[in-house]
Amino acid sequence: MEFQLLYHEYLNLKFNRGLPSLQTDPFEYCYYEDDRAELFFAGREDESFPEWTYELQPRDPNYILHPDWQPVLSASFKNMDVYDELILYYLLFTINTTTSIVNVNPYNAMNDFMKNYCFFQLAQLTSSARLNDEQKQQLREFFFFFYLYTHPVNEETLYSFSFSGQDLIHTKTHIHVEHYFSAYHDHYKANCKKYSDKLQISPEEIDACKHLTLALLRTIEGKSARLVMPPEEGLEAVLQLINDVDTLLSIYFENKTALFELIRGFLSNNRSNPYHEHCFRTLLQNYVCYID
Repeated sequence: MEFQLLYHEYLNLKFNRGLPSLQTDPFEYCYYEDDRAELFFAGREDESFPEWTYELQPRDPNYILHPDWQPVLSASFKNMDVYDELILYYLLFTINTTTSIVNVNPYNAMNDFMKNYCFFQLAQLTSSARLNDEQKQQLREFFFFFYLYTHPVNEETLYSFSFSGQDLIHTKTHIHVEHYFSAYHDHYKANCKKYSDKLQISPEEIDACKHLTLALLRTIEGKSARLVMPPEEGLEAVLQLINDVDTLLSIYFENKTALFELIRGFLSNNRSNPYHEHCFRTLLQNYVCYID
């Protein structure tokens, strides 16, 4: 499965674009009765992608004076304690729920927009030629902080991770998140029978979840191909600026009037729909983050 196709399917459903479903095997989106949508394995609706680890959530050591157990992967990550293990689990869940389509209301609208906005921007930074390495690093840290903050996560998780170059690490232990997530999935895949009371998916399905989680992580780290928002009639000029930060910076510094005319022209267009509005909000947010 190509992650770009899954991302386009996510946008198609989230903004009710009414387009034919894209090829996202082995996953497909299914709706709950309240119109939320989650990724499930094609042909079955008993275990969603973000929730397959629900029964594997570590015990919370914060409610016990002296925790007397070891992390599941302590043999592989010797400097990790049970507090670190829980934080890494929270991060795994947070990253996987990037694929979730939630009901937006006045109370969660800003968080929903900013989490998705920051995820998309993290996928853009590496390809920019107009931003220097220091600017990219500052923006990467900024976007990742608000990606977590607007999930939202608890304070311990929010401040537990940082970037070493493009590698996301658990700051305290210096564990590379990609290494941990890979080992995590491999452990449960190899010990599927041992955890049969907590696992509802097969070893092959665990492997598929691993590939998708790592695709999400590498997108956040900027190690994958740049994501782009799909085309739509009437959005050509806006999408050109959204899908390439360098184009936005070029037009601003070389011809500000053209940028402001584009914005004015969009506002005078009466054909607005949820996807149009999202793209326009993204463009305005880009102006704030990259220019203002």
